[in-house]
Amino acid sequence: MNRLFGAKNNTPKPTLNSAISNVDTRIESIDVKLAKLTAELSTYQQRLGRMRDGPGKTAIKQKAIKILQQRKMYEGQKDQLQQQSWNMEQAGMMQDNLKNTMATVDAMKTTQKELKKQYGKIDIDKIDRLQDEMAELMEVGNDIQESISRSYDVPEDVDEAELDAELEALGEDVELNGEGLGEDAMPGFLTESAGPPQFIDEAPEMGKAKEAAT
Repeated sequence: MNRLFGAKNNTPKPTLNSAISNVDTRIESIDVKLAKLTAELSTYQQRLGRMRDGPGKTAIKQKAIKILQQRKMYEGQKDQLQQQSWNMEQAGMMQDNLKNTMATVDAMKTTQKELKKQYGKIDIDKIDRLQDEMAELMEVGNDIQESISRSYDVPEDVDEAELDAELEALGEDVELNGEGLGEDAMPGFLTESAGPPQFIDEAPEMGKAKEAAT
């Protein structure tokens, strides 16, 4: 059956990250080869500097030219691989940005559904009626406070002329009372001529009074 229809390929498909890793590995191997070729060119350069012109020097030059050609070839491959790696990295960043965008859109859709459910349970008419009732209650409360705090039979308007007349009348009363208070008007117990109280049988002796005071 496998010969007729072919065997099923169970090899996992390469991902973008694995492809970038493979390219980076190839670039590292090329760097090793370039370092080796550069070292060989340096050796040939030193040898050519010590040699005189002739067939031997010409042969060394030909070898150096081949090494230089190989190095240029590897440098071109390295540039291509670096460009491929950069392009794949850009694709990876675009893929990540797209994933983040899709996640953001999904989150916004979920939030929108939840908001619709929550706001769907709110009755605007009930809120308006509640506000109207609260306003009426506040008005009733203000009326009650105003009724409780009102005054009873207290004249509200008193002008300055009435105040001056009242103060002048009070001053005249004080002067009249002061003139009527003389020695005769003073209470008997405050006058010097007043003797001891009538309920005492005899006046106290001075010595006994001092002893009682001490």
